[in-house]
Amino acid sequence: MAIDLPLSITGLGALSALGADVSSHHQAVLVRHVPFQRLGKLLGADSPHAMRPAAWIDNRALLTHRKWSPATMAALHVARQAITDAGWTADELHDAALVVGTSRGNAAGWLGAWPGRRSFKLMAASNTIHSEPASAISIEFGITGPNHVLASGCAAGLDAIGIAMMLVRCGAAPRALAVAVDLPLVPLLLDNYAASGILSESLIADPYRPGTSGFIPAEGAAAMAMDAGGGNHPRLLHYGCNSDACDPVGIPKDGGRTPDLFRTLSDRPLAVCPHATGTAVQAAADPAALARVFPDSRPTLHLLKPFLGHTIGASGMLESVVLAAFLKTGRLPPNLQGLHAPPGFDLPDHPLASAGPVAKLSHGMGGHNALLVLTAP
Repeated sequence: MAIDLPLSITGLGALSALGADVSSHHQAVLVRHVPFQRLGKLLGADSPHAMRPAAWIDNRALLTHRKWSPATMAALHVARQAITDAGWTADELHDAALVVGTSRGNAAGWLGAWPGRRSFKLMAASNTIHSEPASAISIEFGITGPNHVLASGCAAGLDAIGIAMMLVRCGAAPRALAVAVDLPLVPLLLDNYAASGILSESLIADPYRPGTSGFIPAEGAAAMAMDAGGGNHPRLLHYGCNSDACDPVGIPKDGGRTPDLFRTLSDRPLAVCPHATGTAVQAAADPAALARVFPDSRPTLHLLKPFLGHTIGASGMLESVVLAAFLKTGRLPPNLQGLHAPPGFDLPDHPLASAGPVAKLSHGMGGHNALLVLTAP
């Protein structure tokens, strides 16, 4: 049966440099903890990227397993959290839908050996498939409903939530688990980011600072469980996406078709968490798009990459999970103090009461735009 009502976010999972669970992420943002370090600490002083900033998962044991790849282990970790948080039984898991979003998939541990890992040769083919995280989650938790993997670049995580919403709303599944993961701190991937000129050299992520030219790459994974039930849970109100059909590596400086995503909303968001990577094109496109959407009454902006770094395909979902954790308490996350705000917009550096819908935006290379709208319970 088709459902046209808000969906409840019943479970959350998170893993990044800020911690191995959702509560640690919530607390880290509250106390304005910034986890960025120079990559030499992870890759060695002889790495060409040794002086670049990044953020990685401290507990490497969570990612090291003989059977499953590192990305799959991260995905399993957050999926377990969200399922436990939702309290789903084996029967409820059986017919759930599963949607996984990732940009670089299983590149970590495939393009080069994962430090300290002795893999099973039998699993070598599986460990190179970017859909392995979805297969592992379905196998480990007995999920036999619709199963999809999305690779829409940096929008993959937000798209995974959106497709999961569609599956529940159209009646294809009574509930859904969305998962996103990316482990981009791989030498070859870093070489390619650097060649494109989109990596930051600063340990401070200030996406709208004049002259900003790159992002801080980071590892991350997130999960979100949703269903059509009630209860005192944050809600998912809307998902939409479109394309600019413009450029293979950037987005239009005027924001392209991003404003079109807001035109079908019945209630305008009072707060926005933009993509805000820190690249030069994003620094121009975000304010331009938002000024077109909100020409008069401006929403507050809540930037989460200054805390998390850019977790690539996991970013949209990881930031949505942090937003949902704050919305559970009826609040919005604070911004890091001292950030540059786009003209006409505010970046409050203290938690605000959530008084209405909150928009999360993600953009993928090639001009893919995605919008998710959430609200407090």
